[in-house]
Amino acid sequence: MLQSVLRSLVLGYRPLWNRARQLAGVTLYVHGQEADGIPPADGAHLLRTLRELWSSSSPPVLIAAQTKSLLCSLLDHPERVAPWIEVQDHWLQDAEVLQRVQAAHRRGLKLVWRGDLGRQPAPDLLDCFDHCLLSIPPEYALAALQSAPGASPLPARQMFENVPSRALLAHCLDQRDALALAGWPTEDVLYSLRHQPIQPAHEVVHALMKAIDQEQSIETFEDILGRDPLLAYRFLVHVNSAALGLRTGIDSLRRGLVLLGYGTLERWLAQQLPSASTEPDLHPVRASMVMRAELTARLLDAGEGNDLRREVYLCGLFSQLDLLLGEPLGSILRRIPLSERIYDANILRTGPYAPPLEIACALEADDAQTILQLCKTHAYDIEEVNRALLRMLADLEVAHN
Repeated sequence: MLQSVLRSLVLGYRPLWNRARQLAGVTLYVHGQEADGIPPADGAHLLRTLRELWSSSSPPVLIAAQTKSLLCSLLDHPERVAPWIEVQDHWLQDAEVLQRVQAAHRRGLKLVWRGDLGRQPAPDLLDCFDHCLLSIPPEYALAALQSAPGASPLPARQMFENVPSRALLAHCLDQRDALALAGWPTEDVLYSLRHQPIQPAHEVVHALMKAIDQEQSIETFEDILGRDPLLAYRFLVHVNSAALGLRTGIDSLRRGLVLLGYGTLERWLAQQLPSASTEPDLHPVRASMVMRAELTARLLDAGEGNDLRREVYLCGLFSQLDLLLGEPLGSILRRIPLSERIYDANILRTGPYAPPLEIACALEADDAQTILQLCKTHAYDIEEVNRALLRMLADLEVAHN
């Protein structure tokens, strides 16, 4: 059953961020394929798949069905289910969908209305939904930013999407206590911080120092170091610097950790700690880069060895360093002796790592045609791509504040 449902779908995802700028959940975009030889997607089978893969520490899911038949199948599910179900506003114009929404609400399904803040449905219909996922028209955004405390036109305790600026995200999360933001205005956040160099995250530096104190394994060190693309990059720059005098280039975090040793690593981290960043608005930026890296690695063929998986993880992790450092990515990657495969995938869009990186990037949106075309071009099986995505999402951890 797992095989058939994943073969019938095209998935994508978008993180949901809470007031603490931590992961609150994920939107799972779900497209049903309509092609000869492919069975129709079934909502019950999708829900069963999520139950099989998800654990108690996995993030909450908002299922965003992109086709009417799949949405109706989800709404017809007879029991109250854990995932939230998104219903886009335009579907409510369809009497068949409307009837199912009302029936699903009576059965206790968790429904989320998605639409424009200025065009919400009538109160009696809106009552069918537990929450709203709202896009903010420009005039509402302007009024919100100009409003006095307590006089915002934005509703409290709702979800918002496509928030374009750091100022508006702060208004939504801090003043309106939004449940979540879908997506993150990365470019505006980084632009607003342009007058100061972006630093590695204090929490990651501290976590790595704590792991050293506890004499944990090299694997644990590598895992923690890989949670921050900038810290990982600076580490490789450091271990390849002339000051250390190593005879050969270090092209992986693991090799660098082995050669550096506990004491030298701890001293280097102590130097990083005073200037490390405690800016919460940067956490979603880094976390999204880590998600891309993890998904890129999982999309590599299952038969590949651990060393290559670590390498392709770096390929994804470093793919957006230009945003953090404000320099061309090609110049950044040339400063350290990385595998040419990493450079080729990120800069030339060629080589064996280009396909998983391109597909991982495409999965960050709801463009089913692009995902299917990439899978066809690179001979990737859509079922395996969907499986890799779901397992990556299921392994994410949600911070409980």
